[in-house]
Amino acid sequence: MSPTEKLPPHVMVLFGATGDLARRKLFPGLYKLARAGRLPADYQVIGSGRHSPGSDEEFRDQVRKGLAETVGDLDDDLVAELVGRVSFQTSNADDGADLAEAVRTAEQALVGGDDVSDVRRLVYLSVPPSAMQDMIHMLGREGIAERARLVIEKPFGLDLESSRELDAALKDVVDEDQVFRIDHFLGKEAVQNILALRFANGLFEPAWDAQHLTSVQIDVPEELGLEGRGSFYESTGCLRDMVSTHLSQLLGFVALEDPGEFSADAVRDAKAKVFADLQPLDPAKVVFGQFEGYRDEEDVAEDSDVETFVAIEARVDNDRWRGVPFYLRTGKALAQQRRTITLRFRTAESLIFGEDPGPNELVLELTDDPQVLIDMRAKRPGPDMELAEATMRMDFSDAIPGADPLEAYERLLLEVIRGEQTLFTRSDEVDRLWQVVQPVLDSPPPLQTYAQGSWGPQAALDLPEGGWRLGRDDD
Repeated sequence: MSPTEKLPPHVMVLFGATGDLARRKLFPGLYKLARAGRLPADYQVIGSGRHSPGSDEEFRDQVRKGLAETVGDLDDDLVAELVGRVSFQTSNADDGADLAEAVRTAEQALVGGDDVSDVRRLVYLSVPPSAMQDMIHMLGREGIAERARLVIEKPFGLDLESSRELDAALKDVVDEDQVFRIDHFLGKEAVQNILALRFANGLFEPAWDAQHLTSVQIDVPEELGLEGRGSFYESTGCLRDMVSTHLSQLLGFVALEDPGEFSADAVRDAKAKVFADLQPLDPAKVVFGQFEGYRDEEDVAEDSDVETFVAIEARVDNDRWRGVPFYLRTGKALAQQRRTITLRFRTAESLIFGEDPGPNELVLELTDDPQVLIDMRAKRPGPDMELAEATMRMDFSDAIPGADPLEAYERLLLEVIRGEQTLFTRSDEVDRLWQVVQPVLDSPPPLQTYAQGSWGPQAALDLPEGGWRLGRDDD
């Protein structure tokens, strides 16, 4: 979208507007979109929640402070214009009448009259899973969901039954094309580049299958611990927080068939087919861990059995991937902070160099500055024919000068405003992924402790044949 593209007037309602997500991601995202000229010419932002931050001006001061802390170098005039469009109205699941009136008043102010049919509503629900259904019912009861696009934060339920209850609540209020289930991993440039790398390059696509690959690793370790999120983690755990959402979506992007076009229907249909072929997880192929000291964290039970680490072996039962294990690993308080996908190739059949030289690996580093690495073998310079390991590296920020990357939430907010659902999760995907995960929820593996700063329990280190790429030789 060009910065000058015409967009209809918008009233944006942000539930959880005084929370950490709004401070770190949502308001900075709106500021960056405004700076690039990508927001509608006419819009208002209404923050909402159970507790008021004070007057509108006090709330605006809070937004200004958050922008200064997260964005850094600010355009004072642009900040003044953005926060001048911001207000706050308390609401809760039982009483949203004042919020509904505030929305209607903002719409009338945008168009200068009573005919507000052309005004689009964006409602961002950053609320705890336990409150989500009641808030959705309130939006329908008060009429706020009319003409609205609803952005839903993960987790989408806590198991198969609750996810279906949440989906039914949504369908009572809005149509599926109004629902934007956000997974911020899908907003990352590097994740979208998986599709470009594979389908726009004949070098990779012919080898992207079981004939050429022995395994795929999707590895998202985190160095940080709970960071004050003990209550959230106690109610959710690592499997629900990361595996049924982020890591499974990465698996879908890696494993899908050629969608034919980059459109919401085509890409999400292709992902849904992968998830249909993704086999329910075998608890015997899952490792749960909990970092030492977790039970001493604030808001954590003294005898908590909540997992802070998960490693799994998953299987996709179709012609392209049958026989190839997908290894997924993530957890808190681990040795490194990384987002890495490793495709391990079969070893070369030729024996002209004697012993098996080992596999090649294609490595996708899903950082804000995406990198692609290829581990290969080459002749060692010198008089004899000896092999040496070498790495081919592509750094996209260097290779494509003048690029204008968007931060994940910035991109996803823009996509909601545009009504583009390609990078959002559809209800059938969510349902199938809960079906895949449910056996582990029903029969969780035994919890194993691990040292903070390590790579997790030994059973997880032993899970992939040949080991994990991350953590090997202090990589």
